Amino acid sequence: MTPEQAAHETRAALVSVPSRFMTDPATYAYGKELGFEGADFYVAGRGGALGDVPAGVVTAAFVFFAPDVVEAAWVRSANVMARADAAAAWAGRVRASAEGFPPDVDWPALAALSGRIAAAASFAGAPLFAAWRALPEPDDDPRVLALHRLNGLRELRGALHGAAVLTVGLSPLEAIVVRTPEMIRTFGWQEEPPDPAPFRERWALAEARTDRMLGRHFAVLDANERQTFVDLLGTLAT
Repeated sequence: MTPEQAAHETRAALVSVPSRFMTDPATYAYGKELGFEGADFYVAGRGGALGDVPAGVVTAAFVFFAPDVVEAAWVRSANVMARADAAAAWAGRVRASAEGFPPDVDWPALAALSGRIAAAASFAGAPLFAAWRALPEPDDDPRVLALHRLNGLRELRGALHGAAVLTVGLSPLEAIVVRTPEMIRTFGWQEEPPDPAPFRERWALAEARTDRMLGRHFAVLDANERQTFVDLLGTLAT
């Protein structure tokens, strides 16, 4: 299996598997206990890894979210807790979500493979990946460690995909309406969704570019290791 094929085969699982804690209502119930309003825990926790930066830095890193929504949440959450503490609390939800995954998976292998990819990957154009990789890693449970590292790779893929979308001339909203129109409001966009038909060809080109860019990072593994990585992720995505 080539690096680009591995990137293509894992594209859905790499987004959905490590991000389960982000869609879990328990995550936001916990955020409410901490003092966050609504979905502000998402912005403060995910963006908090970047440090105490201006709101524009967070909106730039989030790419697909409506800037005004991100900025409002970032400002609103400033007094709840320090940015580093919010990032730590957010990362801690990975542990909570790990209980929902099957134990009979080769978690040590998945942690090792994802760790090798992350350790060798470039930070260029991927600030949230760089920020997540700088966070302390859980070392007491291979299941939690694997999910933590996979979330870093999700941030890496997301950054590369954002760059690919922009370079083919699509706006974030135009990309969302092609792939996940049901998420338009979740991402904070209030505009009337455009017709996706004119954007599908460019979106497919952006996906191919994402596979190519992410595949470069998968080259640190040999062909058999890439197949194992794909198979393990596929098991978790079913």
